[in-house]
Amino acid sequence: MKQIKTNAMRLLESRKIPYEAHYYDCRDGKIDGLSVAEKTNKDPEVVFKTLVARGTSKEIYVFVIPVAAELDLKKAAGAAGEKKIEMVQVKEIQSLTGYIRGGCSPIGMKKQYRTFIDEKAREAETIIVSGGKIGIQIEIKGNDLIEATGGKYADLIK
Repeated sequence: MKQIKTNAMRLLESRKIPYEAHYYDCRDGKIDGLSVAEKTNKDPEVVFKTLVARGTSKEIYVFVIPVAAELDLKKAAGAAGEKKIEMVQVKEIQSLTGYIRGGCSPIGMKKQYRTFIDEKAREAETIIVSGGKIGIQIEIKGNDLIEATGGKYADLIK
């Protein structure tokens, strides 16, 4: 696959935050997190997905959790200080983030939303998140992802 630069990569480079890009073939349409982990030959425990949600206040939040895990909406609401959180509709993702479903990176969204990264990221030497385009993943240290997104660790999964 042709090695291209995404907004997420450019942002990391401009801030001198180290990362490693991983490219995978997405022509078969299998772009779910578990398929991506398999294609990049990475443990699903360290491959994370980016979820976009809205609180009762109408504020948008970003949650980064392991691909095999499920977001606990109560824990997510607690982390964000909201009464309730619900996922945004897929059709809203691009207008909110600048990214499409399957290629939504927590890094370099068109607006900086409050971001929460599951505490499992602390346990791993590095984690892998979307590079901002389907077919590209970014491997990064959890603390570097916190720095890049202004995020914080939280207990987010069921």
